Amino acid sequence: MHFEILVEDQSGKKTLDILVPKIIGDTHTFDVKSYKGVGRIPAKMNSSVDASKRILLANLPRLLAGYGKSWQGYPAVVIIICDLDNKCMNSFRSELIELLNTCNPSPKTRFCIAIEEGEAWFLGDIPAIKQAYPRAKDAVLKTYVSDSICGTWEKLADAVYIGGSQALSSLGWHVVGAEKSAWSEKITPHMDLENNTSPSFNYFLGKLRELAEVG
Repeated sequence: MHFEILVEDQSGKKTLDILVPKIIGDTHTFDVKSYKGVGRIPAKMNSSVDASKRILLANLPRLLAGYGKSWQGYPAVVIIICDLDNKCMNSFRSELIELLNTCNPSPKTRFCIAIEEGEAWFLGDIPAIKQAYPRAKDAVLKTYVSDSICGTWEKLADAVYIGGSQALSSLGWHVVGAEKSAWSEKITPHMDLENNTSPSFNYFLGKLRELAEVG
């Protein structure tokens, strides 16, 4: 089976490029495509969007419709991975399913939502963080509750970045994005698939394993 994985940013791609082969093995293929932000689902599904801006949800109607038409009879699945941020989980998932149902034919698709942000998957594996950043602040890491809405990337920054999230934020979003990519490259190789306290990570892991087994 082919896994087409769409993720909202470059740091997410770096994480998944390392994790996915460990999950699905070498009998399947995969491609992780990163976007430049999550955006929102268009109010009108057939409305035109600027594809060059590469905003994930804005382009999703076009992408899913295209996969549905080109993948008929082909063993492939689209995996959409995005952050919940401050959205309502039930409403957001309903919107995504409604969008998928407008496609005819619709591609095999799974939605995996990181709660609150992708950094929650790192914070679900404190030993991996400590291996990558031995001087990470235990006092900060111990205050994190898995998949809580708490400013997740800021929590990780407070633990591993000199000066914490306040110092990092002051440097602008370009630097924040670069630091997030560095976390992905340094922490992900140490992650233990079998011991992660993030429910949203384990949901993602379970879906990929399930698909790989039947594919």
